[in-house]
Amino acid sequence: MKLPLSWLKDYTNIDGISLKEYAAALTMSGSKVEGIENLGAEIDNVVTGEILSVEKHPDSDHLVICQLNVGQEEPVQIVTGAPNITPETVGCICPVALHKSTLPGGVKITKGKLRGVVSNGMMCSFQELGIDHGCVPYACENGILLLPEGTPVGADIKDVLGLNEDVVEFEITSNRPDCLSMIGLARETAATFDRPFAVREPVVKGCGDDIKNYISVEVKEPELCPRYTAKVVKNIKIEPSPAWLRERLNAAGVRPINNIVDITNYVMLEYGQPMHAFDYACLSDGKIVVRRPVEGEAIQTLDGQDRAITNEMLAICDGSKPVAVAGVMGGANSEITDSTKTVVFESACFHGATVRITAKALGMRTEASGRFEKGLDPSLTMPALLRACELVEELGAGEVIDGVIDVYPGKQPAKTLPFEPEKINALLGIDLTPEQQIAYLERLEFRVEDGVIIVPDFRVDIARMCDVAEEVARMYGYDNIPTTLYAGEMVQGEYTPKQQLERDASAVCRMAGFDEAMSHSFISPKFYDAINLPADDVRRISTTILNPLGEDFSVMRTTVLPSMLDNLAHNHAHRNPTASLFEMGTIYTPSIKDGKADPEVLPHEEKILTLGTYGQMDFFQFKGVIEAICRELNVKDVSFVPEKTNPSYHPGRCAKVYAGEAYVGVFGAVHPLVSKKYGIGGEVLAAELAIDALFAASDNTKLYQPLPKFPASTRDIAVLCDDEIPVASLEKAIRNAAGSLLENVSLFDVYKGDQIPAGKKSVAYSMSLRAADRTLTDEECDAAMKKAIVALETEFGAVLRG
Repeated sequence: MKLPLSWLKDYTNIDGISLKEYAAALTMSGSKVEGIENLGAEIDNVVTGEILSVEKHPDSDHLVICQLNVGQEEPVQIVTGAPNITPETVGCICPVALHKSTLPGGVKITKGKLRGVVSNGMMCSFQELGIDHGCVPYACENGILLLPEGTPVGADIKDVLGLNEDVVEFEITSNRPDCLSMIGLARETAATFDRPFAVREPVVKGCGDDIKNYISVEVKEPELCPRYTAKVVKNIKIEPSPAWLRERLNAAGVRPINNIVDITNYVMLEYGQPMHAFDYACLSDGKIVVRRPVEGEAIQTLDGQDRAITNEMLAICDGSKPVAVAGVMGGANSEITDSTKTVVFESACFHGATVRITAKALGMRTEASGRFEKGLDPSLTMPALLRACELVEELGAGEVIDGVIDVYPGKQPAKTLPFEPEKINALLGIDLTPEQQIAYLERLEFRVEDGVIIVPDFRVDIARMCDVAEEVARMYGYDNIPTTLYAGEMVQGEYTPKQQLERDASAVCRMAGFDEAMSHSFISPKFYDAINLPADDVRRISTTILNPLGEDFSVMRTTVLPSMLDNLAHNHAHRNPTASLFEMGTIYTPSIKDGKADPEVLPHEEKILTLGTYGQMDFFQFKGVIEAICRELNVKDVSFVPEKTNPSYHPGRCAKVYAGEAYVGVFGAVHPLVSKKYGIGGEVLAAELAIDALFAASDNTKLYQPLPKFPASTRDIAVLCDDEIPVASLEKAIRNAAGSLLENVSLFDVYKGDQIPAGKKSVAYSMSLRAADRTLTDEECDAAMKKAIVALETEFGAVLRG
């Protein structure tokens, strides 16, 4: 919201307050100042000059040499090629940029020569002064700006055209629609500096006659239009507005058009109440009906667009058709034109949410809709309407018919709240007397009578005691409120056990050389094709997003693997030779009904630790990372089982991870066909581990293990077994059979070759045996080893290799 300070002075006095002080004080009192500008800041040394003579240039067909009186002792000579400067313009006054002057856009003017003739400056057009044609409707579109007769000579052009104006721009929050007006900001200014504030009551003389002879208004949707007021003006004269009105509109950022349109815009800026003017001749039967559109109705709005309007909107209609979209924009079928003779001024209040829904549905947001959607005060409509009619009479733009239409069926009494000074002090942490609080509230036009606060009508945002406390606080000064420590019991936050497990798992991944990745939880259904999921795979049934950003983000993922591979492919495409990533991502498993995701039930959310790498480690090193994660999380009884049916992984290089009997996840080499789809050459490794399963299998108990006092005995064992037997199964059998003396068993060799029969392999383990209370004898070690050999032979047919 732009506030010209000259306009502000109509309502309150700001003498003696610098711009810097003003901006700081208003910001601290709750009206944030975004910036301050002077409209003519870039214009310097440009004055008005009277054309004394115009002579043809001796060496040019289109240039002329002018002598101008700019208020100095000697005339100034300027050469120009403007087509509207002729001998007939002698005596006219125009803007003159003298030697060493500046214009908007950083343009600098100095004296020079044009075709050998000295030119001591430049005569200016309105475009070169950076102003809109609406501000100077008398100006030539393509030529020098010729100012009105009587303009003083030698005057600063900024004073002449109203450009010597300071404008303060405010950021108005959505809860303060009353501040989207000059009067509202003036009220805030007066309250902030504790200065008088007054708004003059509009005075309308009228011309006789009776409005009832012209128009009737029916509001069929009073909940959507709580108040509708209207007046009629006849004998309209469409012409440019006077200079003072054009200059104020321009300073406030509104382009002047003509007197009638400018009046409605001026009142909207002054009171914050949007208005609209209808051509009375275009209203059939002299009726205005505020109703919902019927099926199939449409309207061409003032921007020339045909728009279909629905029953969810509100329309302003005449006896047969819509003539405006309520609160948004008028219709072209009732637009004010040069031939308009009688006008109906509308000043109404519309339901904010309906206006917002309508504006969004039609794809058009206007100054009016931006105000209505925040919620306006119905009591504004009448003074704004009278002010518009007062301006009509002041500008001589028409004759105002006596009487007013005011449909106000649901007038509400003033809002009241209990005055609770003790609670206000307690909430703010200050100690003000009730009298001081009342004084602050009265600055803002609140009244306190018999312990009751009467809220002014324009403060639609005040609903409870804390709102009143905020008004006291901002008038008292936020910077005056003392800093205090929190008085309640201090509670130190901490991570839940599950959150700590996630952090620990992430830490292990980082220590193993993996970088954390983050990806969207919504993906494209095509991602499932990329990882080779069969058509009947239940993971293809996903929760669909109702308003997706696009097809690539249309469903909630049921697996993180496609996102991980997509990130790896991105790195590979950018020629990164290696990449190792992990993501603590969420999957969304829907409740399935009739083979589809049940939209009535929220999907089950589960976090999955997903790892992916290429170019950095082999399968067994990657397996070591999985083991390290399980070990650091203290997951017990971890085992690995070959997985040959997962379509996303290589059938011979993939394993399921179990903790006891509980399934934890899967890891292995990504299927070559999947890697090819993602454009990644070489082996790609990935893992998917369920955080819930890891948490359920983890043991937070930490047991102290003293350093051993007695030495360990080691034995090596090599057996010949069938090639398809997993070495992990052999290891598990050794652990179970060797008994309590076995401290550790580790695989150190797997051999297949000419010396080994076909279909067989040689597997060698190192066994470490120890007792906590003694040094083991050879007999004890041999007995444990013998048990292990018997178990291997019994369970797997393994034979001790000589």
